[in-house]
Amino acid sequence: MCLYFVDNRDIKESEDKMNNLFLSFSLYKINATEERDQLQIRYNNLTKEKGHIQAKLFVIEQHCQEGWRYFDSRLYFLSTKEKNWEESRQDCQGRGADLVIINSTEEQTFVFNLHLRAWIGLTDSVTEGTWKWVDGTSLTTEYWGTGQPDDSGQEDCAEIYYGQADPVKTWNDDKCSTNHKWICEKVV
Repeated sequence: MCLYFVDNRDIKESEDKMNNLFLSFSLYKINATEERDQLQIRYNNLTKEKGHIQAKLFVIEQHCQEGWRYFDSRLYFLSTKEKNWEESRQDCQGRGADLVIINSTEEQTFVFNLHLRAWIGLTDSVTEGTWKWVDGTSLTTEYWGTGQPDDSGQEDCAEIYYGQADPVKTWNDDKCSTNHKWICEKVV
């Protein structure tokens, strides 16, 4: 007959190790589940974003084939014909756009680099000297050429004039009845 004596300390130590392992495994499982859920949410968001980007790209590709140019989440149509300011605006509206509203120096530089003398969506025809964009907002940032606007004989509509050397001093006021090319803008 053999007798085997077990030290209670060894049993207690083994139980503690087993409990610690079980606790570690449980925490690992919880963390893995949380991480999996976060990855699934991220995957779903990226899939949704991909769909939006693909839809936006489709719109851009369609319009760029029709003579539009893309810059900073906006599309710009450059006319090849010349019309007065009101007819130019009507053409833009017929394309689901409006005459360009210039909101930043970057956009001004982009429009300048299109190398056009063209109507933009700015007029003071309602109140002389109070320039407003076609969306009704007041003019806050100005890129007038030197000495402009000068209202030299009922000049109530604004154009961008490429012939100037400084890309941020290229606006001129002109008679709204004058025929120029025009630039339409719409948000993608």
